[in-house]
Amino acid sequence: MISYKINQPTLFVDADSCPVKQEIIQIANKFLFEVIFVASYSHVSNHTAEERWVYVENEKEAADLFILNHVNKRDIVVTQDIGLASTLLPKEVFVLSPRGSIYNEEDIVTALDMRYLSAKARRQGNFGKGPKPFSKEDRQRFINQLTLLLSNYVRK
Repeated sequence: MISYKINQPTLFVDADSCPVKQEIIQIANKFLFEVIFVASYSHVSNHTAEERWVYVENEKEAADLFILNHVNKRDIVVTQDIGLASTLLPKEVFVLSPRGSIYNEEDIVTALDMRYLSAKARRQGNFGKGPKPFSKEDRQRFINQLTLLLSNYVRK
């Protein structure tokens, strides 16, 4: 059973391919936030006792479903999954990508449309370059955004 701190949001991480796990740990510890990393059993790794991991089946979307079923209003989720983000926003969950972009209701429809068009093009044999490599700037933008987001909770 998952335990939560009363009146304190929880930070969930869609952890299977998250490139900023160490940054999340450092920032969350600074602000005394509970972090729950959610990953499939195929991504089991060594971690310290201060880290909280939940492992789910290897089925597609299992981590997403766990997060979706356990978040509460005002929780924070780090994910690069636009589909998951689109289901979390109506629940009033703050969603942040590992590249430091904050998902919001205004932009999510456009992101979903672009994802659909890209998938359609791939099915027709048109393959693009793929995502650009994760950069130092992406990492720094994420650090800045997560720090700002958590500091806003501390001030309240």
